[in-house]
Amino acid sequence: MILLALDTCDPRGSVALLRDHDTLSVGVHNTSKDYSIWLLPTVDEILGAVALKMTDVDTYAVAAGPGSFTGVRVGLTTVKAWAEVYRRPVVSISRLEVLATEATATEPLIAAFADAQRQQVFGALYRHDEGKLQRIEEEMVIAPDKFVIWAGEKAGGNRIHWISTEPECVSQTEAWARRREMNETVEAANPILAPAIGRLGYQFALENRLTDALSLDANYVRRSDAEILWKGSQRT
Repeated sequence: MILLALDTCDPRGSVALLRDHDTLSVGVHNTSKDYSIWLLPTVDEILGAVALKMTDVDTYAVAAGPGSFTGVRVGLTTVKAWAEVYRRPVVSISRLEVLATEATATEPLIAAFADAQRQQVFGALYRHDEGKLQRIEEEMVIAPDKFVIWAGEKAGGNRIHWISTEPECVSQTEAWARRREMNETVEAANPILAPAIGRLGYQFALENRLTDALSLDANYVRRSDAEILWKGSQRT
């Protein structure tokens, strides 16, 4: 299976081409260019690097959020267009779940989080269950110290393995002192997540956890400012 994987959820985005679990080529957003300008040429480059064409791609795997409203929108809009033109299925993946799958430790619980700006984080807590990750409650956007406290309460006396592309978001909070006493640490994840998205996408595709262009939707966790302002204007 040839998969094209995308992550445009934050400025350190990436795209990757995979054959099953194996990464063939990767493009990294290490520029100030908007995703709307950078994405298509970079996909052409990674396809050309391994002498493949878009018609050779069997499945798209895309991080649907949470993340930047604009970044997520560009990535999903592009994948929707490809899915319609080339009649290919899509795997929609939570970026937090991808982070959780990258954890290298064996604690029973994994807390994945990412910087949500405005002194908040996107966060989720997962439990290992028969070789798979099961999310505990919904993903959230929350103050970092409150996320640490919430995860600790859900964990009870169990240890948590923490993972993020921005470890300092929680490791510098006052609430972290309690977790440090339990010898917990925050693993710094590789911010180039497209290959991991592709690997998880391959697993989901084998399980037939697919969607199409019409059903593909963003996972913003919180409403965008534009939506809030628009709804506010409707009440005036």
